[in-house]
Amino acid sequence: MSTAYRWMMTEVGKPFEKVHFELEPPPSGEVCVEVAGCGVCHTDLGFLYDGVKTNSELPLTLGHEISGRVIAAGAGCEASLGKAVIIPAVLPCYECDLCKRGLHNICRSQKMPGNDIQGGFASHITVPGHCLCEVDEAKLDTAGLELADVSVVADAVTTPFQAAAQADVQPGDLAIVIGVGGVGGYAVQIANAMGATVIAIDVDSAKLESYRDFGAALTLNATEYDTRSLKKAVQAFVKENNLRSTEWKIFECSGSAPGQATAFSLLTFGATIAVVGFTMAKQEFRLSNLMAFHAKAQGNWGCAPTYYPATLQMVLDGKIAMKPFTQQYPMNDINQIFADAHAHKLTARAILVP
Repeated sequence: MSTAYRWMMTEVGKPFEKVHFELEPPPSGEVCVEVAGCGVCHTDLGFLYDGVKTNSELPLTLGHEISGRVIAAGAGCEASLGKAVIIPAVLPCYECDLCKRGLHNICRSQKMPGNDIQGGFASHITVPGHCLCEVDEAKLDTAGLELADVSVVADAVTTPFQAAAQADVQPGDLAIVIGVGGVGGYAVQIANAMGATVIAIDVDSAKLESYRDFGAALTLNATEYDTRSLKKAVQAFVKENNLRSTEWKIFECSGSAPGQATAFSLLTFGATIAVVGFTMAKQEFRLSNLMAFHAKAQGNWGCAPTYYPATLQMVLDGKIAMKPFTQQYPMNDINQIFADAHAHKLTARAILVP
């Protein structure tokens, strides 16, 4: 095969280094994908800047939001050859007892690109071929999207989709999304597409404004409220719009301690808190509130590959808008893009294109 390259993380806080390598034919059960685009996720920033440890030792190529084309296939994966695909951000083995019982998210043999194996900030990546999400390029073109655009489906879109599915969002529900960044913004659109009335909460007025046309019925800037008055504002909106005062679906997507505190403060009878965002910060909660409200908290690690086709279909049907919230950059600019993302200078989710 030919020469390829990866951008390697060698040390915490250090710039990525470009490393060339020779492509080898993929082994049995795996495929080689030519990368079309790879999204920059909050988790990647955590690995590079915050000391969040990767499962694989450094040096390592980060990146787990990947789309591309299968250019080589090992034994058993020949049917994938030439196809446009999205690579799930978490790849369960499909062979263990957990997988056989449908518990793909907690498969102990799962592989995450950019964490367990080499990731997508590269020209090519070799991954297990058993759970790729095929992309219909004709429908992609009709939707006005490129293959690189749907790379972020692999985490930023599928993760909140799974959270909404696990929370059983239904028409008539009230969904509250805390943090409308790269993941939370899609949570707003998804909950709205599932028939819920959506309240978006953030500390950035510009972000909130951008989602008024993409599913948010009400936006609240958390800096303008204390804990009690914020819940009263939600309750007033619920009353004015004849919504249920119980069973709220609360999605914590900010990945911050204040966001988690806000989510817990909004508990009501029968509520569900979906913990989608990640933070290393510690919090103190009175867990008895879950008991008193007969409420529940649900974690959300990645997204099971079984949800990918339905999520992608929402994108192709125009129920989830991607173009206004993503921006493509050359992968050679990776160090500058990461610095800008870390400094909160980007206004859209970055997709790095080889």
